[in-house]
Amino acid sequence: MWSAGSRPAIWILALAMAAGLSACATPRLATRTNPAPPVAVGKAPGGRVPGTMRPYQVRGVWYTPREQPNYNEVGIASWYGQQFHNKQTSNGEVFDMWVISAAHKTLPLPSIVEVTNLDNGKKIRVRVNDRGPFVDGRIIDMSRAGAQALGFDRKGTARVRVRYVGPAPPRGKDRTLQYAGAVPDPEPVRQASARAPVAAGGWSVQAGAFADRGNAEKAVNSLRDVGRAEIVPLQRGGQTLYRVVVGARSADEASSLRDAVAALGFPDARLVAVR
Repeated sequence: MWSAGSRPAIWILALAMAAGLSACATPRLATRTNPAPPVAVGKAPGGRVPGTMRPYQVRGVWYTPREQPNYNEVGIASWYGQQFHNKQTSNGEVFDMWVISAAHKTLPLPSIVEVTNLDNGKKIRVRVNDRGPFVDGRIIDMSRAGAQALGFDRKGTARVRVRYVGPAPPRGKDRTLQYAGAVPDPEPVRQASARAPVAAGGWSVQAGAFADRGNAEKAVNSLRDVGRAEIVPLQRGGQTLYRVVVGARSADEASSLRDAVAALGFPDARLVAVR
């Protein structure tokens, strides 16, 4: 039989055990405001669900990424920039607000969508590599360069149509791109062409970034049929990368030029705003 003096210690022990059991029984998602949605996602080889295709929660709301081959929606687009510049996107790439890209809540990452500004008729194809926007009524978030290309960077938002085109090839970290066919011997970097050179305030298509300048020069020559290609050195982490870019007169021309560059064996070709 316990003495009166030992009862406080017993009560403290009992309360501690009860609190421990209660903590173990509390689910990690107990604070969610609505039930988790059913999991309907694609699987990688081996049955593993990619991290970018798993259900996730933001501000108490659950989102379920999934394959949507017939996605074709009208809604509001916004854009994001400096606050996220040089930070990692949802699929592990680095966000550059001066490169045309986009964020979507549920489309596969990475993928290509066609975005049309219904206010002015401008249309581009863009790589989706991030999640968002998490604001009611908005269906896509463009990078600053993307908003510029669509003509709504000063306005802030625009009424758009977003149509899914298909999956985008993965972009390896600073990997050397492959290009099709035999590559001739290097010639001078600047080629005569009817296309515009890369000029500040305009647009260009980046075919790739190469650690070896010789490979960059070969890429320049393989692109001579589509426009004037240049090598633009870039310092990154103490290493020099040689970017191969082709100039364009407008965002519309750059969008078509990117398709031509991709067809020559540069699947990661992307639009870049020239500053």
